Amino acid sequence: MAFGVLRHRQDAEDVAQEAFVKAHRSFRQLRDRERFRAWLVRMTWRLAINRQRADRRRASRELEHAGPPTMPSPAELAASRERTALVWQAIDALPDKLRVVVVLAGIEGYDIREVALLLGLPPGTVKSRLFLARKRLHEHLQCHITAPRMR
Repeated sequence: MAFGVLRHRQDAEDVAQEAFVKAHRSFRQLRDRERFRAWLVRMTWRLAINRQRADRRRASRELEHAGPPTMPSPAELAASRERTALVWQAIDALPDKLRVVVVLAGIEGYDIREVALLLGLPPGTVKSRLFLARKRLHEHLQCHITAPRMR
């Protein structure tokens, strides 16, 4: 879950460890012990989103104080990396409630029923959010694929 949000292994491991520590400290507060997995996933998701937001704020502050951005090397512009970046950009552009469903179902591999249990939502809501998320991803990617590139 954390890697699906952050896409950086060390940051994801830090968030996962933080989630387990928080879960251990707060376990007595969990009313329904059978929902532990869903509780832990939601906690991890929130911590990862918070980390991502903090990283973006820090990067924004650093850009204000840095000089002009450096040009990427030709290797960094390889087609596979470009496509991957475009897909993740589209995922990042989704609202949180759609992004979490895409990450859980599309990237983490959970089925609709499992996503519903993890998020505490009815399966129909998960299906409609997944449908809407896929539609928005398709539109975002079509827009970027068909748009002429400025060089």
